[in-house]
Amino acid sequence: MFMIDPAPAMKNSSRGCDPGCRVRVRFSGLGLHTGYQDWNIFLIGFAYPKPIDSCTMRFTSRWPGWLGQLLSRSTSGSLLRTGFRPQSMMGFQPSSGLPPWPGGRPMSPCLLNKADFDRVFLIGDSSSGLLVHDVASRAGKIDLSPLNLAGSILIHPGVCRATKSRSELEMPQTPLLTLEMEDKFLSLAFPIGSTKDHPITCPMGPAAPLLSGLHLPPILYCVAEKDLFIDRNMEFYEALKKAGKDVQLFASHNMTHSFYLKKLAVDNGPDTKSQTEKLFEGIGEFIRSIDAHGGGT
Repeated sequence: MFMIDPAPAMKNSSRGCDPGCRVRVRFSGLGLHTGYQDWNIFLIGFAYPKPIDSCTMRFTSRWPGWLGQLLSRSTSGSLLRTGFRPQSMMGFQPSSGLPPWPGGRPMSPCLLNKADFDRVFLIGDSSSGLLVHDVASRAGKIDLSPLNLAGSILIHPGVCRATKSRSELEMPQTPLLTLEMEDKFLSLAFPIGSTKDHPITCPMGPAAPLLSGLHLPPILYCVAEKDLFIDRNMEFYEALKKAGKDVQLFASHNMTHSFYLKKLAVDNGPDTKSQTEKLFEGIGEFIRSIDAHGGGT
């Protein structure tokens, strides 16, 4: 039941500022009525479909809560916007005079004194890690003013090819990821006639745009040592490096795909808990480095 019960703490720290707009904003760190204007903004995508429609499931809303608490200690504060889609960055209409939400709706004035639109980060895990790259590559082709994409954080991105890699065949399968799940979920998501060589799932493949021609923000690339996707993850990472992109690698040792979602293991297993804390600390360090040195598109 802990996977489907509402998460009161997350409900209490979020609010929808725009009536009729399906956007939830989670405030971390500072109070809502402080006068600071230096909050980072994080657009978060999830690996599973339910949180795209609802951010109240404990199963997936737990790790953004942890991340928000960590970032509120390591940065000035944060606004977490959950559930982006790959086309969501394409609808900016700055002519309204207010910074807009993705999709073209004007930003609520209640956020203008909190958010720094010069420091917007994309973050996603598993399949949404792929969407982070896709959105960032699209964003690099257009003027997002007054928004600046400061960085991308890919966590265990579901990079694959039509042919199975050695790690897919040899690494242990878990309740969070089996080969059957991978094949079935992707078959349901792909356009008819597409394969895993699709540009989104195989961003280093021949059907994808050349990485050297993409204008990308600094990237934190997080992998798990025993992930089924680890071989393809590393193939994409090496392709980004070869293309001259600003990419940092963070590896979680002896861990499987999306291990931080395993609540019982995180709560009771010292190794999983330690690796989860190190992962989020690594994300915090990446954010602090961007804040210190500037960057982005």
